[in-house]
Amino acid sequence: GPSPTLQEMEVEVLDARMCNNSRFWNGEITPTMICFQGLHRGSAPTKGDSGSPLVCGKRAAVAGVMSFSSKNATDPFKPPVATSAVKHKKWIQKTLR
Repeated sequence: GPSPTLQEMEVEVLDARMCNNSRFWNGEITPTMICFQGLHRGSAPTKGDSGSPLVCGKRAAVAGVMSFSSKNATDPFKPPVATSAVKHKKWIQKTLR
């Protein structure tokens, strides 16, 4: 079940071309998506993590929002995917006004 406490996980952003090859997401990753994987073996976001922030940098900034992953959260050929906040920055700013 869901954790009663906030969790965090260190991740590594993957190359979008690799994520789009036929062994991985087979062209489903768009320029507004970020493919990533957990740094520690077996660590991955899971059901219920959608909407979680993908944060980066020393001065933590939201880079994306967790969007989807495969049914098997630790499938190395279907890494989790976030929606890029940076690619939607203008829309976010306009909407918040």
